[in-house]
Amino acid sequence: MRLPSLLLLAALAATGSAQPAPPTDPLAPLFAPALGDTRAALLLRDGRVIEKRYAPGYSDATRFISWSMNKTATGLLVGALVADGRLELDAPAPLDEWRGADDPRSKITLRQLLNMSSGLRHVEVGDPIEASDTNQVLFVTGTQAMAAAAMAQPLATPPGSRWEYSSLTSLLLAEIVTRTLTPSRDPHVRAAAYTQFAEERLFGPAGIGAARFEFDGAGTQIGGSLLYMTLDDWGRLGQLLIDGRGPDGRQAVAPAWLDFMRRPAATAGNYGGQLWLNRSAQRGRPVMFAGAPETTISAEGHLGQHVTVVPEARLVVVRLGNTPEADIDGNHAAIGRIIAGQLHP
Repeated sequence: MRLPSLLLLAALAATGSAQPAPPTDPLAPLFAPALGDTRAALLLRDGRVIEKRYAPGYSDATRFISWSMNKTATGLLVGALVADGRLELDAPAPLDEWRGADDPRSKITLRQLLNMSSGLRHVEVGDPIEASDTNQVLFVTGTQAMAAAAMAQPLATPPGSRWEYSSLTSLLLAEIVTRTLTPSRDPHVRAAAYTQFAEERLFGPAGIGAARFEFDGAGTQIGGSLLYMTLDDWGRLGQLLIDGRGPDGRQAVAPAWLDFMRRPAATAGNYGGQLWLNRSAQRGRPVMFAGAPETTISAEGHLGQHVTVVPEARLVVVRLGNTPEADIDGNHAAIGRIIAGQLHP
């Protein structure tokens, strides 16, 4: 084969006939070595895949752990029961263990649990690590009855007075969902009722086909931490957070409930109803996703799991992997740059 002469190459370039340079991968910032082990990423606009990328060893068949992104799924299930009139947002949390006449926890409302403002004593991240209430319940002493361990905590502050991030609070929300669905104490019946409800009211309408829950020994879904889905299914959950509609246009989440989830808690400007907001926690503090609109919302999980959504732009960014917690701000900065690049190319 004869190679074209330099003159021919120059002529082709001058006339625009040469092959264009490959397009820039908009997800490239998420795969920078400084961000740790990014395993999968997805960019959607209006439900259409703009870019999708896996690290070696991962594929469409992989189910990725949620960690705390499951809090958002739990919040959506609570919202379905509120829409059905079976739970009330500003009523006391329906937990018989707190119903004693002199029990100050009887004043904790469902809204306060959803907003992480219950006032329950809690240590999310302990130093040393075994001092974490969450780690003790999930992995050490509470695995057979996680909700019971969470409910046993006393008040540290009056309900609604302080924001305190708590995975055990989300676990209590999953327990409330379960008790609303079935009076059974049989772990298998409880787990089946929760799974069926999630399939009917959340996963099915969203087009999510590969979700798997994890339950404790009492049949309580580990609502703050353990849900497994494929990359595409995490994208579908993000799509649902745009307007509450599934791919067939069916309204799966009530608009009023989405409004609640996106509304800042009275005790924290950057947190809504089991959902992070791109707002300052306090005046003068930086936002989570610099360069992204204030309306940006995100389901966030331990070690850098993110389903980040700009509702008005119908934009979804998913990042799944393993980033040390000390470096998570780098993930947020990269997602902010991706969003800014899509909104202002």
